[in-house]
Amino acid sequence: KENGHARVPAKFPLNEGLANWVTIQRGSYKRYLREDLCSITEDRINLLEEIGFEWDLSTHTTKPWEKSYDELVTFVNEFSHTQVPRRFPQNQGLSSWVSDQRSQYKQFLKGDSSTTITEERVELLNKINFKWDCSSQPWEEKYYELATFVKEFGHARV
Repeated sequence: KENGHARVPAKFPLNEGLANWVTIQRGSYKRYLREDLCSITEDRINLLEEIGFEWDLSTHTTKPWEKSYDELVTFVNEFSHTQVPRRFPQNQGLSSWVSDQRSQYKQFLKGDSSTTITEERVELLNKINFKWDCSSQPWEEKYYELATFVKEFGHARV
């Protein structure tokens, strides 16, 4: 209900148990269709379909930029900033993507036509208060890493 769909990704850091269970259901359904031995029943299939469960996600592939943007929005909703630590455990690639957006934006400002960032993307990033200049980032980055650690482990005894 919160996300408006039942397309839980196979690697969903906010609820790995649910992600694993959903993956198992999709695998069981494939075996069911092949009439192989499986744990899923018609009743379970119907229940899942009633809540909008989708068996094949290949028709809903999100473009890479939009997917990363959505991941950043999730990060911002949880941590209230866009400075993803380099070693963010829930999403290792997000920091690289954020850094790349900053580099692309610098090219964009210089009028470089080879940049992949567009005005529309800049506007989307601005809507979530994206920090374009991180010249004071080393200290802040470590601070946010520590804050993330404290949120996850409940203490700052590192």
